[in-house]
Amino acid sequence: SKRFKETMKSLQFLSAEAFVSDAEFARKNLGSVAHNLFPLLFKASYLLERKEVIHDLVETWPLSDFNIGKLLGTTCLESCLTGLRDYVLNHPSPCVKRLKVVDLTGIKDVEVQLCECKKTMGRWARTKLVSKLCLEVLVHLQQMQCKPCTFEISIDLLIDLFVTERNYELVVQALLQKRYCPLKICCVAFRADNLALQKFFYIIKLADPSSLRKLEVVHNVRLEMEHLEILFNSIHFPLLMSLTLPARTFNVRRFTAADELMLTTIGEKMGEMTPLKTPLKMLDVSNCSLNHDDMVYLANSIHSYHLEALDLSGHYIPELYPSTFFKLLSHSSPVLRSLILEDCNIQDTHVNMLIVALSSCQKLQEFKFLGNPLSSQALKHLFTFLCELPELKNVEFPVPKDCYPLDITYPIDDARLCKFDHQKYDSIAEELKFILLQANREDVKASTPLFDGNRGAV
Repeated sequence: SKRFKETMKSLQFLSAEAFVSDAEFARKNLGSVAHNLFPLLFKASYLLERKEVIHDLVETWPLSDFNIGKLLGTTCLESCLTGLRDYVLNHPSPCVKRLKVVDLTGIKDVEVQLCECKKTMGRWARTKLVSKLCLEVLVHLQQMQCKPCTFEISIDLLIDLFVTERNYELVVQALLQKRYCPLKICCVAFRADNLALQKFFYIIKLADPSSLRKLEVVHNVRLEMEHLEILFNSIHFPLLMSLTLPARTFNVRRFTAADELMLTTIGEKMGEMTPLKTPLKMLDVSNCSLNHDDMVYLANSIHSYHLEALDLSGHYIPELYPSTFFKLLSHSSPVLRSLILEDCNIQDTHVNMLIVALSSCQKLQEFKFLGNPLSSQALKHLFTFLCELPELKNVEFPVPKDCYPLDITYPIDDARLCKFDHQKYDSIAEELKFILLQANREDVKASTPLFDGNRGAV
């Protein structure tokens, strides 16, 4: 079968695993390995969690780029990054170093690691470690008598920064020293949380807004509409393609005429940002209170034929616009890979309608529908259908309604979210996974993360 072939390892990869399985032997003989085999050895070391070999591979990396997202997943990162530090400091011939770019942006954070060590290093921890290592490199260079060409080494470190009050000072110091450090932090995406407004304005300027593609200002950053206007008037974001703001930024309940004028100015500034030259491939309109006209526009737009990822969470789709939702999915189905319908009030009576809508989405790889009031029986019916989607790899399903007390109301507030019959849930979850197993779909990961996906980034 196709899945069996995908899990088979090539003879070359098996040889790489055998080579790195003896860490001491591998470390002694790296110098005689062909340069084009380093990525393969790196993957094998990662799979077997050979930290020492990972460190030495990065320290002696002979190629011009190092894209960690393409090479692997998300474990043993500390060994990988400390190896990068030592690549700068310890290589016997700094004048012939070839590495120019290290790309850390392709890493997907998860709340629970599936690897043997179970250790996590989310976006926040990566931000802290990378900043710390950059400063360590500078300290070592000042203390050591290095060859002059060591200071000519320049490696762009592409990273998605996540800054809070706890790691703010460290990141600021690393960004301030960027011009002097061989490891140069290049911020592609920036997320700020639990940070004073003054500190946010200061660090966003240090992070080089001219190269920023994604900006997330969330939760405990008190960014209001007047501050957003100042931000857009004082800082230029020529490449920005994604902007997330706190809910309090636009408080429509206390809108005044002056606020309307300010909102117009903000809209004009946003219109000057990266012009959209191609149709949207990703669209997140969760909790945006779209009305029927909005959905009709979306379903009839050219974007609907190109959407690979769609998030409509927080909209009562079955009640408000079922036919328009059908149309939107039928347009996007040839390319749609990720669909998120959390807190959409999808009930047992809507499951058949949902199955019909999803039937055309044969390319779907990820389906998340947490927070919907579905019974265990409805979930079993839905899972039986999901087995038929050939590309599906990840499903996030809600705690069945029958696991909660009878008086539960949706959407469920955080205080009651965890107050369900855990033993009953575990039993139902096993039944759902057995449905996957019976259909030979053990490649599908099914889970119920109770809190938002950003927890994995910490």
